[in-house]
Amino acid sequence: MSTLIVIVNYRTADLTVDCLGSLRDEVQNLPDTRVVITDNQSGDDSPKQIQHAIEQNQWGGWASLMPLERNGGFAYGNNRAIQPALDSDNPPEFVLLLNPDTVIRPGAVTSLIKFMHENPRVGIAGSRLEDPDGTPQRSAFRFPSIRSELDDGLRLGIISRLLRNKCVAPTVRDDTYQTDWIAGASMIVRREVFKDVGLMDEGYFMYYEEVDFCLRANRAGWPCWYVPDSRVVHLVGQSSGVTIQNTRPKRRPDYWFDSRRRYFVKNHGRLCALMTDAVWALGYATYRLRRLVQRKPDTDPPKLLYDFIRHSVLLKGAKV
Repeated sequence: MSTLIVIVNYRTADLTVDCLGSLRDEVQNLPDTRVVITDNQSGDDSPKQIQHAIEQNQWGGWASLMPLERNGGFAYGNNRAIQPALDSDNPPEFVLLLNPDTVIRPGAVTSLIKFMHENPRVGIAGSRLEDPDGTPQRSAFRFPSIRSELDDGLRLGIISRLLRNKCVAPTVRDDTYQTDWIAGASMIVRREVFKDVGLMDEGYFMYYEEVDFCLRANRAGWPCWYVPDSRVVHLVGQSSGVTIQNTRPKRRPDYWFDSRRRYFVKNHGRLCALMTDAVWALGYATYRLRRLVQRKPDTDPPKLLYDFIRHSVLLKGAKV
């Protein structure tokens, strides 16, 4: 097997089936490719719907369903498919992590695999994510830092301009280039990366797991690249609702804050995590006061500052 594609489903059967449909032609052009859909104990009829689609469309030659015993999150769902594949007699050369809320443009998977073959020292590569109308989404990022957290919380033009080279989500570019990390919605990983750094950290339920994984790979000498020739439609936030567009976000779930805290404590230590918490909270509180004075609309999730402080290192501790 040359490439393993893993899709983690949680109550998004219709989207998963559409994603599989978009993969059909790609897989036919890449005969050594297999697709495994893990179902994170959806608790609905998702497994039945997906299995029915596989059988009805005769996708069984390249796609299979793996129901899981619990909902362990994004990393857990991916790892359950990746580990047995790596342990097999014919392990994949590449593993492509793909969200169920994606639709593959023609040639998207082929472009990623071609890039990886041409650049053997690249460990991870990601697609250009875009809206259905082709509008690009930001999907190549810098690692979070104290300065990026200040910018994110304060939201003040002069500070943002001074820290523009530190912001996590820079402006979308059209060229292929090295970046810190890429979105896990379409991320291809070389087999050797898993050998060197292990699987994704299942201590993250959702969010920050791909940031953590790319950082570990980077520290092990496996850089990450953005490949815009690989174009993938991403229906943002359909699985979690956290990043859904065109509407005010829902209250941010506890696991988002827990994942953020885990990332900073694990990778930068307790003191740095405390400092990033303080910088963001003070910056955001200042922004909220300024927003009231300027009578700007409130587009943030409800109770964001309260929830942030409640899940901070100061109150939750630094245990990971």
